[in-house]
Amino acid sequence: MDLSLTDEQEAFRDLARDFLEREAVPHRMQWDHDESVDLAIIPKMAELGFFGLTIPEEHGGVGGDYVTYSIAMEELGRADSALRGIVSVSSGLVGKSILFHGTDEQKQEWLPQLAAATKLGCFGLTEPGTGSDAGNLTSRAVRDGSDWVIDGRKLFITNGTWADVALVFARTSDDGPRGVTAFLVPTGSPGFEAREIKNKLGLRGQATAELFLDGVRLPDSARLGEVGQGFKIAMGTLDKGRLAVASGCVGIVQGCLEASVAYATQRTQFGKPIASFQLVQDLIADISLDADAARLLAWRCADLIDRGEPYGVAASKAKLFASEAAVRAANNAIQVHGGAGYVDDFPVAKYLRDARVMTLYEGTSQIQKLLIGRAETGISAFG
Repeated sequence: MDLSLTDEQEAFRDLARDFLEREAVPHRMQWDHDESVDLAIIPKMAELGFFGLTIPEEHGGVGGDYVTYSIAMEELGRADSALRGIVSVSSGLVGKSILFHGTDEQKQEWLPQLAAATKLGCFGLTEPGTGSDAGNLTSRAVRDGSDWVIDGRKLFITNGTWADVALVFARTSDDGPRGVTAFLVPTGSPGFEAREIKNKLGLRGQATAELFLDGVRLPDSARLGEVGQGFKIAMGTLDKGRLAVASGCVGIVQGCLEASVAYATQRTQFGKPIASFQLVQDLIADISLDADAARLLAWRCADLIDRGEPYGVAASKAKLFASEAAVRAANNAIQVHGGAGYVDDFPVAKYLRDARVMTLYEGTSQIQKLLIGRAETGISAFG
């Protein structure tokens, strides 16, 4: 792949960074303390194109390629990972699922609103008893005449209390992963309830919720894709979602690098800047290496998507490496800052708290290794 950016991609990166430096960075610690971003930033982000990237113009999006999308997710991760999660779940996981599997009516109803962020979506896959083992989820949808009636619970759902539509995966037969079907559930439906989860370690600015579905009745037109295709839809969508997580983690690493260089060149000990000490440079060099390696893995995945080539394993490699790198980089950045890194006067403590969940959601690091191992050996280690 050509590793240089186009003029348009560089222009978008500069525009995105300038916007986030003004509209997000000065407020991120307050949002973290408040456990909610100021939702007034959402329409501003939509106007800049964050929510419409890679959604075709005919569906209300701004189009664009996946390398540009990766750049956008990186800049959001650098500024505030809570914002990255809001975008990548609503227009990424939900929007892309509708784009690739929805009927014309579903696309017309939801995509323009998701691309403009006048409506937000959430992705209802994880349950209290099923995380990595998503094929064995227990939420159930039962036919009742021409309708479906859904009962179940979902857990750790990003945007859950803010969303206007929930993409809910429910069991329609007992045939394991082949018995799962996807549904677009308006969150105002009778029997639907979202309860926010507070006191999270990181990503405190984005709403995370538990969803309760008690006899939620939907017409068959709310079904996304064919009956029994829900698990396949979810897994395919998560492949692209892993690019968004990886790119957001690149932003965390880049933010740690910039913060560490700034602090090390200004902080003095023993009469000189700590940047002149070999072991401080060792920490900074490790962060810099992780930034470049993670970014190249993310861009390779994005480039494969843009060229229409298989990208699933590349997405797993990018997500695995970048998420683990984000944790390493934040730990190293705190070490560079010393005691100052342990308080909220500097961004590195927040970077560490936000980075930690990246190794868990949209497929744990261990799941990514099994996916990579299966691709290399041709043998599945899954049960």
